[in-house]
Amino acid sequence: MTRPARDVAVVAFAQSRHVRSTAGTSEAEMLLPVLREVLDRAGLASGEADFTCSGSSDYLAGRPFSFTMALDTVGAWPPVAESHVETDGAWALYEAWVKLLTGEAETALVYAHGTSSAGDLRSVLTRQLDPYYVAPLWPDPVALAALQAQALIDAGETDEHALAGIAARNRAAAADNPCAQLRGPVPQGDHVVRPLRTGDCPPVGDGAAAVVLAAGDTARRMCARPAWIRGMDHRTEAHALGVRDLTDSPSTRLAAERAGAFDRPADTAELHAPFTSQEVILRKALRLGDDVAVNPSGGAAAANPVMAAGLIRVGEAAARIHRGASRRALAHATSGPCLQQNLVAVLEGDRR
Repeated sequence: MTRPARDVAVVAFAQSRHVRSTAGTSEAEMLLPVLREVLDRAGLASGEADFTCSGSSDYLAGRPFSFTMALDTVGAWPPVAESHVETDGAWALYEAWVKLLTGEAETALVYAHGTSSAGDLRSVLTRQLDPYYVAPLWPDPVALAALQAQALIDAGETDEHALAGIAARNRAAAADNPCAQLRGPVPQGDHVVRPLRTGDCPPVGDGAAAVVLAAGDTARRMCARPAWIRGMDHRTEAHALGVRDLTDSPSTRLAAERAGAFDRPADTAELHAPFTSQEVILRKALRLGDDVAVNPSGGAAAANPVMAAGLIRVGEAAARIHRGASRRALAHATSGPCLQQNLVAVLEGDRR
């Protein structure tokens, strides 16, 4: 179900200060202050949420079942109802949302964390590629994003100057975000892989985020202005890059349509676009005009903790609704090469 039959809202959001490296700090130590903050904001005690779901990656951590160590921060005794997804925390939020829609829970804690600095991130992410034809060539995510950017330029949809403008806008927006890894003006720098320059690529860094979901009257008691999830859906492209049009994202468009994103205009959009060229594609797929505030938090250009960045987009959109800066917001998350998997959520505040 993509249009909910039950009211469910994001009632609290918290995130860590995203940094280049958390070497010497465990996942549990990174998560603990974030979980304490989000539970305090929701008025919940440790272990009090009806359901807990997390997102992370063993490949990033470099060991199997690494997510079990993070459960120490949740308070797993007495036993809790818990689940985990091996991908960005936005998909953990989707699972928790479905759990609440079924009526099996009234509240849910969702969290995600990533230690991108733990190894060679560009090499690690090649392992998500087609294992027969693409992965043996070891094309890293920057090289694949450069192919996508060049396809856009060749199609006349952008140029390097326009991409530099996207980077500058996002980094300027991050100046007021205390959790961002990069804030304020950042030089475009030299080409990393042509046509992408340093400023077109996301920073490598570590971080964590968490949200609390609640249903109906429970949400109204926990938050003065809940961010109601009016719809959410996720879709995927073909795995083979060669059969895709890299200048478009039909999966994002379909997810947005199924989530109800086109029913009414939004005033805010938090887009998970690690590379500047991907924002061009997402704006087109989501039909975003210049009147929409895109990535007022700075987006993934300011902080891109892999496995948490998508959940942060939902949290940042919800936080703007909580403080009255937005009435209707779109949140987007992606996973995989060249916008392969895409999730879109529609959030609204109560009409006054």
